[in-house]
Amino acid sequence: MGAVVTDPDLPLRADAAPGDAPAGGPRVLLVDDEALMRSGLRLLIDGASGIEVVGEAGDGQQALDEAARLRPDVILLDVRMPRMTGLEALAALRERGDEARVVMLTAFDTDDFLLTALRGGAVSFLLKDSPPQEVVDAVLDAAGGRARFSPEVLSRLVRLAAGTGADGGSAEPEVTDSAGPSSAPAAAPVPEGLTAREWEVGRLVAQGLGNPEIGEELFLSVATVKTHLGKLYDKLQVTNRVQLAIRVLELGG
Repeated sequence: MGAVVTDPDLPLRADAAPGDAPAGGPRVLLVDDEALMRSGLRLLIDGASGIEVVGEAGDGQQALDEAARLRPDVILLDVRMPRMTGLEALAALRERGDEARVVMLTAFDTDDFLLTALRGGAVSFLLKDSPPQEVVDAVLDAAGGRARFSPEVLSRLVRLAAGTGADGGSAEPEVTDSAGPSSAPAAAPVPEGLTAREWEVGRLVAQGLGNPEIGEELFLSVATVKTHLGKLYDKLQVTNRVQLAIRVLELGG
């Protein structure tokens, strides 16, 4: 099972309570240029844990049309498609203010699209050969505002953001699944526009700490940590913790 990165600060749709999937179960749009893949996904998730598959699309342009018509809560979006790729469709969805959570479908054979998709607002990634329960969990997590990444995806993202490449040496700081703080690297200069405290919070997010752990490390309440996170999201123009971690690493955190 993939590691779950919970983001309690990720904006939810207006009809969803924080941390919960939409009432009645998430409504899902399947987007893949292979009809067999769409059929397989429908068989896997339709009706599971309240999930309802409300439509399908075979390319990015059709995905935009169906998303506007059906207003799904979650879109499973293939990366590589004719007419309009998944990345192009994601950008178009966000540009028009579509609130659907996007889970990118990928065979994970390239690196370039990973950071692009996260910066573009994708919630998480789903490998096409994922076990059935992981597919269901990824949809439910996306609907509830939680990002899901397998450990190998997390480590790969961090290496890419740190500039070491997918097969390069280990990058620091390393995103970890442990509850405690990881070894702190040397302090980096505070980027222009951020306060020292905001930068401290951002660097701890990049080390994989959750809000309670950050509060313990910096002697702050969880509510105060969330306040700093909200300011970081706004100032660094990101929408979730993984995007924030990547941006902090790019700034030298």
